[in-house]
Amino acid sequence: MKKLASILVLVFSVTFATQAQKNRKQERPQLSVKQHTNLAIKRMTLALDLSEKQQNRIKPIIAKKMAERKALIEKRKKARKEKKRPTANQIYAVKSKMLDNQIATRNSMKEILNKEQFEKFEKMQKKETEENNFSFG
Repeated sequence: MKKLASILVLVFSVTFATQAQKNRKQERPQLSVKQHTNLAIKRMTLALDLSEKQQNRIKPIIAKKMAERKALIEKRKKARKEKKRPTANQIYAVKSKMLDNQIATRNSMKEILNKEQFEKFEKMQKKETEENNFSFG
């Protein structure tokens, strides 16, 4: 009987904690593309010691990246609500476009940053990719 009571308490506590986390995520305010861009530029300025000129040249690149990311997230949310799963061709197209964008961003950054800054940028990108790469597909 004690084991059953313990198991029930555990199940209820896990369920309650899960529901609390779901509610907390929904309440969090969303930043605008401009706000995300400004924060990214400031982080990069601190990490790479960017000049004012470099910041101004990088800002449109980051803004475009953030806008595309936000559009993709909104598209995913809409599909999730409609319970639509992407086809293999759609997944391929999205991943291919994402890689093309990464290549273009890398090439643009290579022109803007000096050699030392670019090496740091590459390390930052690699670390970010490793932290955010949870999919196996």
